[in-house]
Amino acid sequence: MAKYKENKRKPHREGKLHTVGKVENVPAGRGATVKLKDGTEVALFNVGGKFSAIENFCPHKGYPLADSRLYGGIVECDLHGWRFDVSSGECFTKKDCSLEAYEVVIEDGWIKILV
Repeated sequence: MAKYKENKRKPHREGKLHTVGKVENVPAGRGATVKLKDGTEVALFNVGGKFSAIENFCPHKGYPLADSRLYGGIVECDLHGWRFDVSSGECFTKKDCSLEAYEVVIEDGWIKILV
């Protein structure tokens, strides 16, 4: 089994909605780093008005995916080009490197992430 960088800032599932910001703060075609109160992080993406959230760090070398380029529903790590589906966390580069995805809910213009 391949060895990848451990994501020490991966949120622990609690089954709680976290309000993280307003819809207008994340423009279409962009990503944003969301830091939760416990210090963990997720990458939030706006793909044509549909919001998705996945772990923020590439398992290859730990580069923040929210800072990487978005190609439709695919984020490509700027460091070495690993590619992930922003809605499912599926990795298109290696078989065993998919990321955890988190449900995003929009209520009254507020973005909420289920962690």
